[in-house]
Amino acid sequence: MSRYDDIRKLAAEARLRIVEISPEEARVRIAQGVLVIDVRDEEEIRRNRPLPGALQFSRGRLEFLIGDAVSDRHSPLILYCAGGNRGALAADSLRRLGYSQVYNLRGGLHAWRVEAGQTWIEPLLSEY
Repeated sequence: MSRYDDIRKLAAEARLRIVEISPEEARVRIAQGVLVIDVRDEEEIRRNRPLPGALQFSRGRLEFLIGDAVSDRHSPLILYCAGGNRGALAADSLRRLGYSQVYNLRGGLHAWRVEAGQTWIEPLLSEY
């Protein structure tokens, strides 16, 4: 049993309550001006640049900072991490805080880069 099995289980349960979108759909929404939030840790962001224009609120700080950054709880938001699990947990948390249009980038930054033909991502927490 992996030490991350519990996290994977929590993320799978969160996915039942949230909406996930593909990298292609995320690109369309971003082009339309939807706000993007990177929930990776600072070290991950240093190693792998965030998506252009993304706000950077690590998973551990998101709930504390989101209200000041996004006061309209009906604003659409796309969240992502390296591999999709933390993004799913973060999206579920924002949903519970009353944000009504929260989307998780399915597969995270890794899926985004694979779709763009960039298959390498720094392995630091890349699965999560």
